[in-house]
Amino acid sequence: MKHTLVAGALLVTATLTHAAGFQLSSPDIKSGGTIDPRFEFNGFGCSGDNKSPARQWRGAPAGTKSFAVTVYDPDAPTGSGWWHWSVINLGADVSELKPDAGAVGGANLPKGASHVRIDYGVAGWGGTCPPQGDKPHRYIFTVYALKTDRLELPADATAALAGYMIKANALGQASFTAKYGRAKAKP
Repeated sequence: MKHTLVAGALLVTATLTHAAGFQLSSPDIKSGGTIDPRFEFNGFGCSGDNKSPARQWRGAPAGTKSFAVTVYDPDAPTGSGWWHWSVINLGADVSELKPDAGAVGGANLPKGASHVRIDYGVAGWGGTCPPQGDKPHRYIFTVYALKTDRLELPADATAALAGYMIKANALGQASFTAKYGRAKAKP
C-alpha cells in the first residue's frame, strides 16, 4: 500500500502486481487469439450462444483467501469501457470456472461465489458484442487473488463498485487478452 497526503486527507492506494507464477488460461480462448462467435451475446443485434468460456488459474500468491474474476472491454464506445463479467467470493480452493459458469442465476458457479451486475444490466455472463464494423475489441480476462474471504457488496452493486473493492483487496492478478470483432453490416 502506498500512502499519500492530499489536501489534508490521507489517500491510500493499493498497488496491484502481477504475482510471479500466477497464471490464468482458458481451453476455449487463447491469449492474444480471437474469441469464438459462440461466446457472443444473444441480443443487441448479436446472435451468439452467450455462454461463458472455461477458465483455470494457478500459482496464486501466498495469503490468498478468495478470488474474483472479471472480463472487461476497454474499447467499447461508452467512454468507460464495458464490463462483460464479474464474479466474486470464489473460495481459495477454487482454481477454475467451468464452461457456462456465467449462466444468470449463478447455478453453475462454485458454492459461495456470486455474479455482480454487469453493463448489460444482469448478474451473469454477457458475451462479446462490439458494434459492427469496429476494429476488433480487446477483451481482458482477469483473475484476482484477494486477501479477504469475502467481498460484502450490495445485491445491486455495479461492476465498477465491485472492481473498486476487488482492487482494494487484491494481492495479485493474472490476465490475458483476446479479441473479437463483427463485420460491417451489408447494405
